[in-house]
Amino acid sequence: MSRQAAVHRPPRGHWLVLLLVLLVVAATLVFEGWTTHQVDAARTKPPCTRPIPREADDGKPILRFGPQGVATAAMPPRTVALTFDGGPDPVWTPRLLDLLRRHHARATFFVYGKDAARHPDLMRRIVREGHEIGSYTYSGGDLGVASPLRARLELSLTQTAFAGAAGVSTTLLRLPHTTAADTLCGPEWTAARSAAAQGYLVVASDHKDRKPRRGLVSQHSQTDLGYREAEDLLKDRGVTWFTTVSGGLGSASFVDKAPLTREVKGEGLIWTQKLGRAFLTVMVWTLTLAGVLGVLRMLLFMLFARLHVRRLRRYRPGAPRLREVRDPVTVLVPAYNEEAGIASTVYSLLASTHPHFQIIVIDDGSTDATADIAEDIDDPRVTVIRQPNGGKPSALNTGLAYARHDIIVMVDADTIFEPEALARLVQPLAHPAVGAVSGNTKVGNRRRLLGKWQHLEYVLGFNLDRRMFEVLECMPTVPGAIGAFRRDALMGVGGVSDETLAEDTDLTMALWRAGWRVVYEESAVAWTEVPVTIRQLWRQRYRWCYGTLQSMWKHRRAAVEVGPAGRFGRRVLLYVTLFQIILPLCAPVVDMFALFGLLFRDPVEAALVWLGFLSVQLITAAYALRLDRERLRVLWVLPLQQFVYRQLMYLVVIHSVITALLGTRLKWHSMQRTGTADPYLLEAPPEEERRSLQGSRP
Repeated sequence: MSRQAAVHRPPRGHWLVLLLVLLVVAATLVFEGWTTHQVDAARTKPPCTRPIPREADDGKPILRFGPQGVATAAMPPRTVALTFDGGPDPVWTPRLLDLLRRHHARATFFVYGKDAARHPDLMRRIVREGHEIGSYTYSGGDLGVASPLRARLELSLTQTAFAGAAGVSTTLLRLPHTTAADTLCGPEWTAARSAAAQGYLVVASDHKDRKPRRGLVSQHSQTDLGYREAEDLLKDRGVTWFTTVSGGLGSASFVDKAPLTREVKGEGLIWTQKLGRAFLTVMVWTLTLAGVLGVLRMLLFMLFARLHVRRLRRYRPGAPRLREVRDPVTVLVPAYNEEAGIASTVYSLLASTHPHFQIIVIDDGSTDATADIAEDIDDPRVTVIRQPNGGKPSALNTGLAYARHDIIVMVDADTIFEPEALARLVQPLAHPAVGAVSGNTKVGNRRRLLGKWQHLEYVLGFNLDRRMFEVLECMPTVPGAIGAFRRDALMGVGGVSDETLAEDTDLTMALWRAGWRVVYEESAVAWTEVPVTIRQLWRQRYRWCYGTLQSMWKHRRAAVEVGPAGRFGRRVLLYVTLFQIILPLCAPVVDMFALFGLLFRDPVEAALVWLGFLSVQLITAAYALRLDRERLRVLWVLPLQQFVYRQLMYLVVIHSVITALLGTRLKWHSMQRTGTADPYLLEAPPEEERRSLQGSRP
């Protein structure tokens, strides 16, 4: 990377924004779960364990609690207090109001606080047309079994919602799941007495068999059935007055104007509920999108991997391999503080079966013994060049200037080549349209859990990705660990650019736009060393992701170009945007929903969904391991990968996207090498491994 680019520190404050977003998501889910009784549920009315007190058990539906005990009241003869429970409902409440207006009747509407906040226009119409408002609690929670917190919130939030929706407060209350007064038995009686202590008049209803002409508090739902019941009752000629509860009792209205402070709080509650509902809708769509994208990606992997295998196994006219390539090759090995692995890398290259090659080690201002170790390798095919530190692109361009051959292979200094890798890597260059070839990178240091996770990612993600890109002819990256290029193709795009942190992706995209094809050679295997600590892994992936975003932005015009460049641009930019940016950005919401479902909804359902996704991943991973001729026993770490590694990767993407949006430039991070990429160490016991690291393997 150029010195001009490495000027700013990555931003930190956006983690607070992410934390705030996650807190909002969690609060929205919890509140919605509380409203729907998934959190702190109180919906099931328990069986009565004791009847209501004898003085209240006289069949009268209205209960007044006072210092002297409980007093009851009823409607006078030929008077009916119409009451409707639930809602306000956008379908049935207007119909009921129209029905009441046609019969010049008044009624009391016991409504939910949550629905009042959702339909304030209906609340205002109820009040405007002279009807009475009563509380049916906020969400229909059974106050008899509700926790003290829920019981308090069920009543207080309802009053706040009424104030915001219609500017009123009420002292009328009907307990959900109750009808006549004798159903207020057991814990319901305690809840009724507690509500009365807060100033509420508890209203039940008369029994269904009571004749309206004797006086009646009727109870109807805001449904088709409730509408028909009310319509039939309004036709009863034995009733002279259909009125509200207060009208039937001959008292002042139980509905008053709400204080201004409560109205302001109510407006806030209404907007909070609207925004929360909209946010929840977005989250549901996000969850659906993430699930579809995740499954689609796995299916695409398997489909295109199969197509890639079939393509390799059959002869096709015009296939890249028209002749065997035995042309001399120049191998460029840029190195900065790579003393732990430089010798193994060079010796593995010297053991290559390709007949003619030149190795150039470019020491990019190392502060350790990297250059000295490379110079101590006594072989005329090895040349060591020292230069001041200028970054990997600068080192590669320096090596390119010293290259003697027309085929260039670029190799990271922590990579171990298999003997046949170099010869196999250059074979696709037999086709004149091919400008670059990507090799097959494998993880060498996979003894520990973090290495195993990265091994699965390389096989399942990177290498399956490359098979798919090969079939679709849109390979976006020739990895720095193993890649072959035509020299004239490199010179045609100006060498290796230092304008992005992902110089390999930037170079590959530039080759496509210049008209060259880029292919994948899965039989050319190189073993690379991956980070061994979370900190190193974070830095590496942060640089990769941020550099990829830079490269996408730099080559964004490829999406509107014609020919192979345009086809490449549209396919790869769409794929990377969907699966490597949008999908990780959706991941926190997915995890939040999964955790919510596990804790508060149906844990069996949540577990089955998770196991379904995991099964798809396991099948895909097993197929990928089989294609790469790797052992399947490593699959045991895949479930564990979902709980730590996956979250780390999507946090990297979030961090990178925010960094890019803020326009901050990121400096290059070097990784501390241990020289453990050698595949011969994979099965070695720890003692043998320590011995082998003490010297270079010739």
